[in-house]
Order: sequence, then C-alpha cells, then structure tokens
Amino acid sequence: MNKKNLTAYLAWVTICIVWGTTFLAIKIGVESLPPMLFAGIRWIIAGPILLLVLYIKGIKLPQKKDFKHLAIIGILLIGGGNGFVVIGEQWLPSGLASLLITTLPFWIVSIEYLIPNSYKLNKFMILGLVVGFFGVSLIFWNELENLLNGNYFWGIVSVLAAVICWSTGSLYSKYKPIGSHPLMNASWQMIIAGTLQISIGLFLGEQNSFSLNTDGVLAMLYLVFIGSLLGYTSYIYAISKLPVSFVTTYAYVNPVIALLLGWMVLDERINFTLIIAMLIILAGVALVQFGNFKKVKV
Repeated sequence: MNKKNLTAYLAWVTICIVWGTTFLAIKIGVESLPPMLFAGIRWIIAGPILLLVLYIKGIKLPQKKDFKHLAIIGILLIGGGNGFVVIGEQWLPSGLASLLITTLPFWIVSIEYLIPNSYKLNKFMILGLVVGFFGVSLIFWNELENLLNGNYFWGIVSVLAAVICWSTGSLYSKYKPIGSHPLMNASWQMIIAGTLQISIGLFLGEQNSFSLNTDGVLAMLYLVFIGSLLGYTSYIYAISKLPVSFVTTYAYVNPVIALLLGWMVLDERINFTLIIAMLIILAGVALVQFGNFKKVKV
C-alpha cells in the first residue's frame, strides 16, 4: 500500500467516526436554529477557511471550466445531501436519521446501474437490495404509529431525499473527475452550497426565527471544524482515491455511533426492532458490497 492509499484509508476511517457524531450535533442545533440558515452558515464558514489555508499553501485554484461540475457536486452532496438531513432532523431522532442513511450503498448501486454502459447487477447485489429493503420496511413498521404524524413522515422522506442527492453527487464526482486538488474542490463546493442554503433560508424568512444560544453555537462550531473541515474534506479526498462503493461503507459504522450518542445524550429510544432493522440493513449492505467486489474481480 502506497502513502496516498494509506492517507485515503485514514480519511475513510475519519469519516466512519466523525460523521457518526454529526447527527447528534445537527439534532442539537436544529432544536433552536432554522434548518437552512443553520446548514448554510456551517459551510459558508468552513469553505473560506479551507480555501484560505490551501491558497496560502500554494494549491492552485480550479480552472474556470471546472466550476460547473463543482457547483453540481456541491449542490448535490452538501446542498441536498446535508440540507435534507438537517430538515429531516427537525422531526426525527438523530439515531433514526443515521439508520436511514445506511441505505446509501443501495442507492449508489441502483443509480449507477441506470447509467448507460455501466455494469449489470449480480445475484449478490440483487439479494442485498432485497434484504436492505426488508430492513427499511421494518423501520417503517416499527414507526407506524409515528408515521401518522405528518411531520414525522416528511422527516423520513427528507432524509431519504438526502441519501438520493448524496448518492447522485458521489457518482457524478466519480464520472466527472476534476483535475484540481480534491481539498480545493471541497472548499468551493462548501462555498457554493452554503451560499445556496443561506439564500433559500433568507427567501423562506428563516432570519426571523434565528436566535443563537449556547447549544446552537457549540453545535455550529463542532459541525464547522469537525463535521465540515475534517469530515467532508476526508470524504472528498477518499472518493478521489478509492472506489465510491468502498468509501460509502462508512455507513456501517455511523449509525452505531449515532444511535448510542442519541440514547446517551438526548435519551432517544432504542428498541429491539430498531436494532434488528439495523442489523438487517447492514447485512444487505454487506451483500451489495460483496457483489460489488465480485463484479470488480470479474
């Protein structure tokens, strides 16, 4: 294993741990702050900080022709992928939101299958998708009573929309690689997406309900420096060096951390059915990943 690969794998480990904690920070922040402004301010602070550091280090700016692709990736990954999670966590427990994110590898495989001249699904991938669907269905069954609450239902829809946006953005970045440094790309994605989220928040009048308290400030700072500057840059670097299908296996670890933190800090409910659903989904993800491995080997 060369040094670049080692760094990429360390970035993947960082994602596994850090993004398991961000669900809690988002839940704490969104309790007192409106979602779009909360999400956008995080990125509009982190992006310029990262850009300044890279510029001082002499990292070249992207070419003009690359900004269209940077905008698409940033809007999909951060604008939609992160934005919809923040919206969803207004109504959902942080642990449940993280559990729904574990479906990410299923969406990656399914969307990539629709791309012309891409691979065909094999029996392991199909079985994994079926198993994963059963696990997600179990979550819905477990939350059937709560689904009658409209906000709770739309929270689930919002998080699933986030997964679709994130999957699409990840695949777009795979098939439309940008020649500039991955972290420089990440900084501009943060700036573009953060600007969009803040613009949407202002359009919706969220500034009228924006009021910082201690919890909101601490959540914001954590998400800026740990979730964004450390976590997102690690993700962008990892997918630039490793297969997207492998990098998205961070979804194996995130829900375990998020569920435990939600239970310990916010007293969120964890029951037997939810644990079984998580194990079933992870089994489905493992089958999909194994099928992916067989596809690569063939």
